[in-house]
Amino acid sequence: MTATHVQAGSPPANSPPYNHIHPDFRQVMFASDETRLAFMDHERWIGYDRAQQALDTLQALMNKPRRPRMPNLLIVGDSNNGKTTLIERFTNLCGEGFVDENTEPVKPVIVAQSPPSADEKGLYISILERFWAPYRASAPASQLRYQVVHQLRECHVKILVIDEFHSMLTGSAVKQREVMNAVKLLCNEVCIPIVGVGTSDAVRVLHTDPQHASRFDVFALPLWNLDPDFQKLLAGFERILPLKKKSNLSQPTLATTAHAICGGNLGDLHMLLTACTRKAITTGMEQITQELMASFASLRPTKGIRQFVP
Repeated sequence: MTATHVQAGSPPANSPPYNHIHPDFRQVMFASDETRLAFMDHERWIGYDRAQQALDTLQALMNKPRRPRMPNLLIVGDSNNGKTTLIERFTNLCGEGFVDENTEPVKPVIVAQSPPSADEKGLYISILERFWAPYRASAPASQLRYQVVHQLRECHVKILVIDEFHSMLTGSAVKQREVMNAVKLLCNEVCIPIVGVGTSDAVRVLHTDPQHASRFDVFALPLWNLDPDFQKLLAGFERILPLKKKSNLSQPTLATTAHAICGGNLGDLHMLLTACTRKAITTGMEQITQELMASFASLRPTKGIRQFVP
């Protein structure tokens, strides 16, 4: 869980302890309603077991000794289910750049976006953008590939992450093979692990060639079941929601309602709890009740579309 600095006044005498709020965030409880509402817009990390397993796997990958055939990973999950947040967390923990004792730049983790369709040059350009390196978009693929390999080596990159990996499904079979061969070549040339991140459709990218499928292990971030782990997740959320009263989100009734609305999707759950918290603050309820949560049942996604909630 990542703390965020919030300017707030000193707690008044005999003020409530707010023990249901994480200690790092209790200071915001003594601020104005406007400050508490603004507090909701800051990103914070809530750890859970599957995410920690993914972080451990990524850290183990980046510390693998270099060898000709490096292990690779494909992280898959539904849209809005925490994949990008997980990669941001990993980058914050392990990817901060620095200058080593030889005054050489080091960028341990590079996160590039997949091109919008299967395109070898587009992939190289996306990676070069992460280095702020000059390039000519009209240059041949071979020249751009040389630049990418040079930058990866020059900056001592330990792991390359390609987000939206499933986008490489868009395009002809020939283009898909070209871009996947480019991924394989980079892995072989630089001897670093490559991590793809995308929806379950990304697995189909690998199956375009058995050689590609054999190089990647698949790590799934599934939707949440209505079980004790989901209740534990709700309890973690409650620790960062700036409400003056305890809501007991993990109790079975509220947990069942939350799961029914969000469908087990982590991003949808976050949106639901944020909407409920804003309503609870602005109305003075200061608590998420069964009735309040049920009033946001329209947030349930329908074919990936959610209604706007002001």
